[in-house]
Amino acid sequence: MYPEHTRHTAAERAVEVHQPTPLQPAAMTPAPMVAVQPGAVPSVASIVLPDGRVVTGYAINPVQPEPLVAKPPVSRAAVNVALGGVGFLAVCGGLLLLTTFITALTVLINQLITLAAVIFGGWIAVQVFKPHGHQGGSTVNIRKAIFKRNHFNG
Repeated sequence: MYPEHTRHTAAERAVEVHQPTPLQPAAMTPAPMVAVQPGAVPSVASIVLPDGRVVTGYAINPVQPEPLVAKPPVSRAAVNVALGGVGFLAVCGGLLLLTTFITALTVLINQLITLAAVIFGGWIAVQVFKPHGHQGGSTVNIRKAIFKRNHFNG
């Protein structure tokens, strides 16, 4: 794809400059104006360019889209019934979620009450069945007591 690298002397490395040859413009003569019958051939438009040339061509009419088929109007009552049905379904779904949430909350509260009863009942059972050395009152060791009021030190 690329030429092999070869060494050239300074004289061989001289650059050749190629000048492009300009093209002569073609001689344009204006197209002759032809008289046309108005109904048989479409209208021809001619435009004069700034350099004096005349461009002639047929005018292109834009394509008109086919008219849309008119849709029958939807009755107001049908729209109201449809919107009412959608609203009813939304409310039913919300109520279903609300009842599910209330049921779950009730179960949670019941479990918390049961847990508190078990813990409190266990604490009461431990207090009742715990062995006691002395019944009632508190035992005070008088020999180690310090009575500051009477200044007894022991």
